[in-house]
Amino acid sequence: MGQKMVRFSDLSGKVVDEEGRLVRVVVHEHPDLTAGPVEIEALAEELTAVEDVALDLVRFDIHHPGQDEPEQYVMEAATFDQLATDTPMADILHSARRTPAGPPVAARTAQPAPEKINYATLEHAGKPHKGRTQDAEKTLVRDHLHEINQRLTAEGHRTIDLNNPDHVNRYALHTLTEEHRTPTD
Repeated sequence: MGQKMVRFSDLSGKVVDEEGRLVRVVVHEHPDLTAGPVEIEALAEELTAVEDVALDLVRFDIHHPGQDEPEQYVMEAATFDQLATDTPMADILHSARRTPAGPPVAARTAQPAPEKINYATLEHAGKPHKGRTQDAEKTLVRDHLHEINQRLTAEGHRTIDLNNPDHVNRYALHTLTEEHRTPTD
């Protein structure tokens, strides 16, 4: 008795007749990904429109004075280019000072991705990190500020200070700040 392996597209559920038509898709970033990249398989023809609808994106950091970590953003290149009002963005970028770059993209993707930290847990909420703070983390910090500050101190991290406007804004602590203010005469 023989066995037959049937493969199908993760996108459509269609059965794959020929092995050559199946492509491997590695998803590196997606709002629903919490533990690093994943791999799916799809029929090549299911992805033919990708080039037509793919976006030209710009990824950049904004480093604010006094903040430990930069804010990271991704936006469409055309929208980013509109930020330049006096000189075309291409000219600005060509004449800009170079910064040290990380390893080339090929080298970065060849290494296993580090495990992504879920800051929306009591174990990690409030730790300094790059990027935006999600609502779930903000809620945890608001509801468990004292406990989180104790953990942060024990781990050697900075604590969340209700007198620090950056912390108040990052974790939406405006209500707590008002509650903890002492009335002045």
